[in-house]
Amino acid sequence: MNLPPLPAVMLEPLVRTALLEDLGRAGDVTTDAIVPADQHGRMIFSARQPGVVAGLDLAALAFRLIDPAIEMEIKQPDGSAIVAGDVIAEVSGSARSLLIAERTALNFLCHLSGIATATHSVVTAVQGHKAKIVCTRKTTPGLRAVEKYAVRAGGGSNHRFGLDDAVLIKDNHIAIAGDIRTAIERARAYAGHMVKIEVEIDTLDQLEIALTVGVDAVLLDNMSTEDLRRAVTMVGGRVITEASGRVTPATAPAIAATGVDLISIGWLTHSAPVLDIGLDVLTS
Repeated sequence: MNLPPLPAVMLEPLVRTALLEDLGRAGDVTTDAIVPADQHGRMIFSARQPGVVAGLDLAALAFRLIDPAIEMEIKQPDGSAIVAGDVIAEVSGSARSLLIAERTALNFLCHLSGIATATHSVVTAVQGHKAKIVCTRKTTPGLRAVEKYAVRAGGGSNHRFGLDDAVLIKDNHIAIAGDIRTAIERARAYAGHMVKIEVEIDTLDQLEIALTVGVDAVLLDNMSTEDLRRAVTMVGGRVITEASGRVTPATAPAIAATGVDLISIGWLTHSAPVLDIGLDVLTS
């Protein structure tokens, strides 16, 4: 997988904040009490269940910020499919430093690998159809960039990153504007020539209006598969079609079979379970 890494300058504030939160006011009193300052250690990240890896750069940075002398050898890079028992990476250096950074490194790696794994499960479910799986803005505050990176590691794609990426007219915008036509016309008058306009569609009647006024994409929200097929036929390739609402690996194939271009899923980032990864001391 060609997965460009995120720049370290984006990652360091996140990892530094997490480490400071863990270290508190006195550092790791347990490790300082038990582990001699000169003791060397080696540890391995190992998978305890199958999944897809994401977040190794953040894990490595957690160790380096505590101790630049720590070395980390990656065995399974981000985007790799792993099975239980696989060694993902090995770290070595001061045993104290390894233990201090251990939890922060695992928190990032397990969380982001969980997102990548969840994404991969849906991407696999829709293979054979053209639909791409995309995430949403339903992300953990402060972690959007890395959570969306994890979606890419799992084979998915990203929706907009923020409110300034594109115009996305939702149901509440329409309610305040009074009707869907007025909302689209106001957005078109405001947006620059580089800004795409997407509108949330609840009914086929709304879709007809949106197509008449003119948009770049339509978000077909919580529609039945039958209505999704009708909507795709009505669109006829003129705009991008995106389906959303209660999508799971079990329901995704039928949604993809309707011919939509995108399937957006909020739970990929807001509630994907972590991937169980251990960090164990090598004693030999």
